[in-house]
Amino acid sequence: MEQDVVLSMKNITKIYPGVRALDDVSLEVRAGEVHALLGENGAGKSTLIKVLSGAVQNEGGTIVLRGKSYSHMTPAVSRTNGIEVIYQEYNLIPGLTVAENICLGQKMHGMVDLKGQIKRTQELLDRYQIQLDPRALVGQLPPARQQLVEIAKAISKDPEIVVMDEPTAQLSLAEVQNLYRIIRELKAKGTAVIYISHRLEELFEVTDRITIMRDGQYVDTVNTKETNRDRLIALMVGRELKHTYDRTCRATDEVVLKADHIDSYVNTDCSFELHRGEILGFAGLVGAGRTELIRAIFGADKKLAGKVYVHGKEVHIKSPEDAIRCGIGLIPEDRKMQGCFLNQSISWNISMGNIRSMTKRGLVSEKKIVSEAEKYEQMLNIKTPSLKQLVRNLSGGNQQKVVLAKVLAADTEIVIFDEPTRGIDVGARAEIYDLMNHLVEMGKSIIMISSDMEELLGMSDRVIILADGRITGILNRNEYSQERILDLASEA
Repeated sequence: MEQDVVLSMKNITKIYPGVRALDDVSLEVRAGEVHALLGENGAGKSTLIKVLSGAVQNEGGTIVLRGKSYSHMTPAVSRTNGIEVIYQEYNLIPGLTVAENICLGQKMHGMVDLKGQIKRTQELLDRYQIQLDPRALVGQLPPARQQLVEIAKAISKDPEIVVMDEPTAQLSLAEVQNLYRIIRELKAKGTAVIYISHRLEELFEVTDRITIMRDGQYVDTVNTKETNRDRLIALMVGRELKHTYDRTCRATDEVVLKADHIDSYVNTDCSFELHRGEILGFAGLVGAGRTELIRAIFGADKKLAGKVYVHGKEVHIKSPEDAIRCGIGLIPEDRKMQGCFLNQSISWNISMGNIRSMTKRGLVSEKKIVSEAEKYEQMLNIKTPSLKQLVRNLSGGNQQKVVLAKVLAADTEIVIFDEPTRGIDVGARAEIYDLMNHLVEMGKSIIMISSDMEELLGMSDRVIILADGRITGILNRNEYSQERILDLASEA
């Protein structure tokens, strides 16, 4: 089937200071196939794709496209060869409309044809059943809609190879199913799709072959129909994982947090209690108001009505700083934009959680910052060649650990995880779950917002379900099931 090969990446090597990101990696992709790249965070998947797109330059190896060899790519050469990449980080212009972003660079007689852009965009959206308004400003769209814009933008170029890096992370179930349909259409046209996802069930749904990477190296390529979940995990992590969820309820009767009739711009009359040593899950469909409720309690968004009690005492939280003083810490869903400073070092990020204790007479103690960072590096097993490493250069799982370290350094007693494992591989997931179990063993309490049903059922002691901004049910561990939760989440 050599004639069907549209892409060969041979012996690709990429070296960053202190890190061999790609070590002699090879990949072969055929026309009309969906080829998955699988590996833990830091395995080198995204770096390999950036080499293909010309975003980064490789130190060694060859890229062959339709028989033509290149020692390295540039963005222009990559696009000329029909390669489109949908990155995890959106590559959109917020101040432009959906149509303008999709048609960016397309001109007619030297002029931008706005009416034509809208018409062509609407035809594209209709064809692929993507629910977007071509006239909407991208910056005003929620993340899930922006992801759809990225997908539409890529396929509008009629590419020969489409790379999708975690394309479903922000999408609803219906949108995911539509994406699968789009992928099948691309496949039928002979387009090759390189698909990166940590959700193993997606790979069995949509891919033909899977290439596994580990620690910057090629491990194996397998036919999807001839493998299974356990084999993929073994190839991916190179070690045996213990059972992912190891929960025994350690909650006490002591109420550490009480929310009483909370109203926000999204939520109405929401009340609940959190106990010491408890993992309290929050479930609901997209737009149910889970994150908004917690942000109102945390002081990140305005609380319109209701009261919050910590250890039985009413507290007045009007900002995240107030919440932190009350012993509440938040690990946000968008760790890159809201959870950490990507262009600062690991040690600097961790110290921000408790900078006052490291300051004397207005001067910050570098010795204390390093000592605190080393403490959490060991406790959370943050994988890095140096604590001076910029957070943007870490894998998703290790970025999540840095955000958690910052929260713990602030001496928080109540830790809120918003989508704790989104975009994180199965190995790092197990570590995050171990850390959550360790926190409750220490007597801390956790609120966990999650769209991953398996995660909710596996980790929660109780689950609170929201629909349309209201709490529609609170279920104990012996009461909840996937069907029961979805039923309550669907209530109007």
